Amino acid sequence: MKVVVVGAGYAGTFAANRIAKRMPGAEVTVINERPEFVERIRLHQQVAGTAVAATPLTRMLRAGIASRTGTVDKIGDGVVTLDDGASIDFDRLVLAVGSTVRPLPGTVPVGTWEGAEQGRAALAALPAGSTVTVVGGGATGIETATEVAEARPDLRVRLVGTAVADCLSGRARQRVLAALRRLGVDVVDDGVEEVAVRDGRFAGVLRLRSGREIASDLSLWAVVAGVPPLAARSGLEVDAVGRVVVDRFLRSVTDERIFAVGDCAAVPGARFGCQTAAPQAGAAVEALARFAEGRAPEPYALHYVARCVSLGGRDAVAQFTHRDDTLRDRYLKGRAAVLFKKIVFVGTKVGTRKAVGA
Repeated sequence: MKVVVVGAGYAGTFAANRIAKRMPGAEVTVINERPEFVERIRLHQQVAGTAVAATPLTRMLRAGIASRTGTVDKIGDGVVTLDDGASIDFDRLVLAVGSTVRPLPGTVPVGTWEGAEQGRAALAALPAGSTVTVVGGGATGIETATEVAEARPDLRVRLVGTAVADCLSGRARQRVLAALRRLGVDVVDDGVEEVAVRDGRFAGVLRLRSGREIASDLSLWAVVAGVPPLAARSGLEVDAVGRVVVDRFLRSVTDERIFAVGDCAAVPGARFGCQTAAPQAGAAVEALARFAEGRAPEPYALHYVARCVSLGGRDAVAQFTHRDDTLRDRYLKGRAAVLFKKIVFVGTKVGTRKAVGA
């Protein structure tokens, strides 16, 4: 059986390794735009210069898995067509292209490797006293603002977003807001409408929804905007966001040969993140294998554990959730939360590696 995996983030890499182990006779090919596995949850550290967020795919994939660097133009009728005109046949396909970022002109996107590299270079070049503005009040924005503030205390760091830290609640949210104050991050409860570039490529004036204007020497965009258009372009049924509509086994309702996992799959109640990606990848591969064996698989079921937010390199908050991702009152803070986040999220990366039998 020929199985193609499109995308080599958490979901795609995990799926490819699991297929190679679960179905040793399968011919597995991974297609990815870069030759590296990029840890998106580490890109804010890439920007701040405190970590490297990429690992060569050759170190992440099990022996025997073929990898190809390229961009997929279309998927249709058992064939993957790349933008260079090449094509690859498949019997089954796992679509794991993740989510995407659509930054305002004049800002640097934190959520892409290229953007993180641009941001790292631009941040390193800023003189003391400069102002860095992070746009986005969710986990990525908070993690970027706190990481930059901790790494560069000589800069003024500002976080602009509506309902900052509303991904958490109660004491956990208050802990995040207190950490932002402790690190000297100015929080602006507003949205950004436009960035008027001035002297440099990423320096300019941010025009807010309230009508206020604020100057910034570097503006970092930390908002996830949707998913790549590949599924829609390929004629698969998608939801309003562009995610693949799937059945209870994570198969496309348009083409049962195609499984969609991670951010690009329209699973009710699922949120973007690697905590969604790896379990879905595992469930999809098990379903694929069982169908191939002529056995009925178990339907996929959501099972969340917590929402974790880093607050610099030595602090974090982890608020526990119910299986359906609704928040519980219980949370961890400080070093305990840092350790918990490493277990959950670093373990997710390690779990994709061939060395631990993914």
